Amino acid sequence: MLRVTGLTAFYGRSQALFGMELAVGAGEVATLLGRNGMGKTTTIRSILGLLPPAAGRVEFGGRELAGLPPHRIARAGIALVPEGRQVFPTLTVHENLIATAANRLDRRPPWTAERVYALFPKLLERRNAVARTLSGGEQQMLAVGRALLTNPALLILDEATEGLAPLVRAEIWRCLAGLKAEGQAILVVDKNLSALMDLADRHHVIEKGRLVWTGRSAELAAQPELQHRYLGV
Repeated sequence: MLRVTGLTAFYGRSQALFGMELAVGAGEVATLLGRNGMGKTTTIRSILGLLPPAAGRVEFGGRELAGLPPHRIARAGIALVPEGRQVFPTLTVHENLIATAANRLDRRPPWTAERVYALFPKLLERRNAVARTLSGGEQQMLAVGRALLTNPALLILDEATEGLAPLVRAEIWRCLAGLKAEGQAILVVDKNLSALMDLADRHHVIEKGRLVWTGRSAELAAQPELQHRYLGV
């Protein structure tokens, strides 16, 4: 579904990505792993056109996305749950959910506000609350629900459970496992390696803007020295 090859990106004159490679298959959960500052968010920003790549290809469903503006990439079927959640603070929970809702890919059954409320009952309780009054966990649920309501072919989560309480983290992992069971393709960044090993089909380890290893969970589990070297675990 998504194939990134030779991706190069700069912040000003400083190079951040050096021929980055990444792939996510249809219905697959893939990860992007690495220590802080290694280029994970930069890779996501480049895929989404928020940081225009200097070189390389971003193919999605057989279509070249590199060089397109972010709104056209989003309309192609990619949704982002950004680091820090970034909900619309002055809108209510329900207004946040429906603000960008669409079904451009004619998904059946489509994601609706009612389905999101069934997935996250806490949001139904707070549907009329202003988003800035929600807890961090509730805001993360809202950010996931908002992304799902665009009915994406690919869901990207940047730091999926960062800063969340253990019970909320468990709720997010439960949600992602359910989405995977429904065939949703997901690319996820997170530091909870044990949860990712249970969930993901494919892992990408990044170091200083370069892909240094890719493989399956069993292969990663069998290489503790690789985990220590690149992930600090």
